[in-house]
Amino acid sequence: MQKFLIIILTSVLVSCGDAPLPKPYGYFRVALPQHAYRQLGDTLGVLYTFDLPVYTQLTRADAEKAAQADRATDGEQWININYPQLGATIYCYYKPLQNNLYEISEEVRKMVYKHSVRADAIGEQRYEDTDNRVFGVFYDLKGNTASTAQFVLTDSVHHFFRAAVYFNNVPNSDSIAPVRNFVNEDILRMMETFKWKH
Repeated sequence: MQKFLIIILTSVLVSCGDAPLPKPYGYFRVALPQHAYRQLGDTLGVLYTFDLPVYTQLTRADAEKAAQADRATDGEQWININYPQLGATIYCYYKPLQNNLYEISEEVRKMVYKHSVRADAIGEQRYEDTDNRVFGVFYDLKGNTASTAQFVLTDSVHHFFRAAVYFNNVPNSDSIAPVRNFVNEDILRMMETFKWKH
């Protein structure tokens, strides 16, 4: 009987602790650099300029894209803005207009809204710089989408520019949120400083 009471008393004392709770998911802390910019120079021979983040690497991708499409580029230009420390890339595309602004704009809009399958929301913010003839739309894609932001800029007559941000990992809006917000600030700076060279 005494052993029985000791067992019951021990089990009561041991079971009186707090119930275990699962730990929340944790994410690596990302050390983001200070925002700093330089002007996109003439080294790539592109037909536009904007403020480029100093912590990025810029590459021209025309030959690669033309080979993939198995055709000439017809004045099209591709550049990639890589964030090596953040695992992100802004893919940029330029195309000269030939009375086809509506068709190109609709094609881009459809490409953006293909992400609506995974997006929680897609925000559209109009942009207008009448002094420099730069007009566009910034698309803010929220949720676990492959691309987190895209934008288009045009002068409505001669030039069309498109850019899309992609991360080099599985889309998880919670884990990339600080980096996503950081890159979006750079994108807004690019749009605000964007100018056509002619």
